[in-house]
Amino acid sequence: MASNEEIIRDLYVVAEKEPKKFRSLFTQNGHFWDVPAGVKYHGDDIAHAADIYSTAFPDMHRALDELYVDRDVGVVQLSRNGTHQGDLPIGLGTIPATGKEFHVPCVDVFRPEDGKVSAFDCYYAGTIMLAQLGVLANLEASLKK
Repeated sequence: MASNEEIIRDLYVVAEKEPKKFRSLFTQNGHFWDVPAGVKYHGDDIAHAADIYSTAFPDMHRALDELYVDRDVGVVQLSRNGTHQGDLPIGLGTIPATGKEFHVPCVDVFRPEDGKVSAFDCYYAGTIMLAQLGVLANLEASLKK
């Protein structure tokens, strides 16, 4: 059986190169939690999360800076990098492609179980991403002066 580190590294490769296979790397009851978006995907809905990001950012690359594994928990410090080339659904609506590049810091927490992932909690800097995509320009209008 693959080590927990290998399971985590493989998940990143699959997310970038084979998003349709993403779901198969999770346990039956596993989840992917997109923390900044406020959405937790369970079961077969996990494939939907991979589709969202591969459509919005078809050239996304995750640069892994540090990876720590202690028994059944893995923590990865990384950056998410790419170009916004497709629609990005978020809680407030859909952001159409901006054509802008982004380089966003992120920390992911994993719970590998029996050769698969039972939990993947993704904590990327959503505000930084939205600023780099140029969509926070209207935020100033709602701030108190």
